[in-house]
Amino acid sequence: MEVIGVIAEYNPFHNGHKYHLDEIKKRYPKSIIVLALNGYFSERGDISLLTKEDKTKLALDYGVDIVVELPTLFGTQSADIFAEASIKILNNFKVNKIIFGSESNNISILDEIARTQLYDPEFNNRVKEYLSEGVNYPTAMAKALNIEFDFNPNDLLGVSYIKAALKNNFEIEFETIKRTNQYHDIVLDEDIVSASNIREKIEQNLNIEKYVPYNPEDYIVDINPKKFFDLLRYEIITNNHLENYLTVDEGIENKLKKEVLRAFNREDLIYLIKSKRYTYNKISRMFIHILLNVEKKSYTLDYTKVLGFTQNGQKYLSNIRDDLILPINPDINSEMFKYEIKASYIYDLLTNTKTLAFETRNKPIMK
Repeated sequence: MEVIGVIAEYNPFHNGHKYHLDEIKKRYPKSIIVLALNGYFSERGDISLLTKEDKTKLALDYGVDIVVELPTLFGTQSADIFAEASIKILNNFKVNKIIFGSESNNISILDEIARTQLYDPEFNNRVKEYLSEGVNYPTAMAKALNIEFDFNPNDLLGVSYIKAALKNNFEIEFETIKRTNQYHDIVLDEDIVSASNIREKIEQNLNIEKYVPYNPEDYIVDINPKKFFDLLRYEIITNNHLENYLTVDEGIENKLKKEVLRAFNREDLIYLIKSKRYTYNKISRMFIHILLNVEKKSYTLDYTKVLGFTQNGQKYLSNIRDDLILPINPDINSEMFKYEIKASYIYDLLTNTKTLAFETRNKPIMK
């Protein structure tokens, strides 16, 4: 039996995600699908438009058998850290194949890139050299690899997934499903458009019913951007040890304290401190780390929390329970757990939701 791994944020869940799950079921109709799900804040540092609980329910409704939490502590870090935690979680549940969306749909070249990054000792030096010439990171990577290749977001994540499996000697195969839209597109009006496109339409108060397989009014939360900025500004102004937090590096805490007094909102502040070294996404992640007071150190994945399962998923879990490397019950003394609870508190403040009840109840959703 194939046990298929999927890694997702579902911000928000849309027709493209449904297509992804449908395609997996077409290829492997008797498979078990295990989803590693990022919850409250995205890898880009965005606030999720769906609660973790609702993402879990939708995933189970549309084909996933087991939903497992990707903790906020890892889900709001760089692609490599995000990917490695996800792969470790899926490996714990005995996944033997991971299928991800890809712009290139060329698993061979993605595998070659991953191996070069991992095993060529001069690769990182070449990337740094090209970055110093002023090109962006994807271009620097292509030059360092001496290939012509467009490093789009899903392909970049795919390379990180493959690297993580190689690095940890996991016996996991990888497959791709061709993306049917462009990640950065925000204007297309097809049935399947990118999450970025949908978020832009929500920002403009446009109807998104065409792009999601559910009634958006029942799921999409209202995010309070002013409250987010007020909380962030207070933390930056009053905290004298910002440099102790994750991704607050190279003295940027001084620029933060200076520019936060000039900024009117989150976007203003990003614009005022953005640079080649501090990209939009890196700054957005940094804001989340500041809000959650995530200390600058290495963290260990010390449990894997099951958020939900179908009857087939429950049966599969029963069969592998004794072989799991990591426990599936949260350790309330774990730093991972404490940051998850804090993320829930902050998320509830920003969205007027009640996710803390779902978090502390610790009872998987059954379908």
